[in-house]
Amino acid sequence: MEKNIIDFMEYLDQSPCSVQAAEQSESRLARAGFVHIKEDEPFELCAGGRYYLVRNDSAVIAFVLGAKDVTTNGFNIVGAHLDSPSLKLKAETLKQDRGLWRIGTEVYGGPIVNTWIDRELGIAGKIVIRNGNPHNPILRSLPIHIRKPVALIPNAAIHLNRDINSGFEYNKQVHLQAILGCSTESDNPLAAMILKELDLPDAVIPELDLYLYDLQTATLTGMNSEFICSGRLDNLAMSHAILTAIANVANPTSTAVAVLYDNEEIGSETMQGAKGNFLASVLERIALSQNLSREEYMMSLCKSFMISADMAHAFHPAFAEKYDPDYAPRMNQGPVIKINGNQRYATTAESAITFSRLCEESGVKYQKFMTRSDMPCGSTIGPGISTALGIKTVDVGNPMWAMHSVRETCGTSDHSDMIRVLTHFYQ
Repeated sequence: MEKNIIDFMEYLDQSPCSVQAAEQSESRLARAGFVHIKEDEPFELCAGGRYYLVRNDSAVIAFVLGAKDVTTNGFNIVGAHLDSPSLKLKAETLKQDRGLWRIGTEVYGGPIVNTWIDRELGIAGKIVIRNGNPHNPILRSLPIHIRKPVALIPNAAIHLNRDINSGFEYNKQVHLQAILGCSTESDNPLAAMILKELDLPDAVIPELDLYLYDLQTATLTGMNSEFICSGRLDNLAMSHAILTAIANVANPTSTAVAVLYDNEEIGSETMQGAKGNFLASVLERIALSQNLSREEYMMSLCKSFMISADMAHAFHPAFAEKYDPDYAPRMNQGPVIKINGNQRYATTAESAITFSRLCEESGVKYQKFMTRSDMPCGSTIGPGISTALGIKTVDVGNPMWAMHSVRETCGTSDHSDMIRVLTHFYQ
């Protein structure tokens, strides 16, 4: 099996939510020789240097300084997001009910809710802890990843819910409560489990930011392993492709930038989301490190190009009526250029040609996607960034099935092809 595919599956398995996905992204960048710098410290950059930053533990930017300054060649940017639809724990709802410990959840983004039912679920995210000293409390934020089945959201038996196969709608407040176990203890078993996992028995947890996730690992399927099945392919597939591509870059002419945001699934309006200032701030500070003026920085944006990479819809033979037959991408037939007349995707005729040329130069086939004219279209980080920064942008992605299910499917060769095209773009 190709090394990149093995690494991709490991990346998926170790990234149950955006916090752990950011950790995994950091580790791959560090192994590729990228140096960690911080936003609250001066940027001291060397020619040809490789650097990365992390914001709020869940968004990452990496860049490789090009041989020419950005006024001459601009930035070559590829962006994606690390978050996926999921169920977030509501800490104050933890309670004991007739011998069962249960906790409410809040729906994050737009998951296919019924795919989360009757599955063995782990817990991941981050917590804030305080030491046990009341006179000198110290707060720390720590990632937590409980890699074992500790929760489930069970269905009612069909005998008790005869409508289950007739379009039953789960009530998000009532039906999506997770069962954590049976116990007669009065103390908080969730906090105790977390502190035991972290080996911090004397700490206190004043706040937590935790999500449920499906424990089933990524697998290859199909008669010839043509498909990858996993949770969170949207959009860890594009994030991994970007990381692999920028790690492959050596001595690029233009400055190569990878940006992996959080919170795209809920609209991107956070400091670590695409509508925050993370990318704009880093790009301007790179320009300042090259002693460029504000005007020269603005000129560099006009010479830049961005690829917004988010997964696309593959043709599904059982739902053929859901597609425009002339814009129905097929699995394992190459990356997809995403187009929308109402600019829900940032693609223009010019940016589409730029990406198609990259594919042709890389020896990779490409496809196009447009929604049916009588159906709404989703969106990506592309339009917002293109609007805010004035950077020419194309929206692309790899075709997949069951987007926003707890278990999604994409093509094995498509992932390799996307890495090839993005590496060529950066280089």
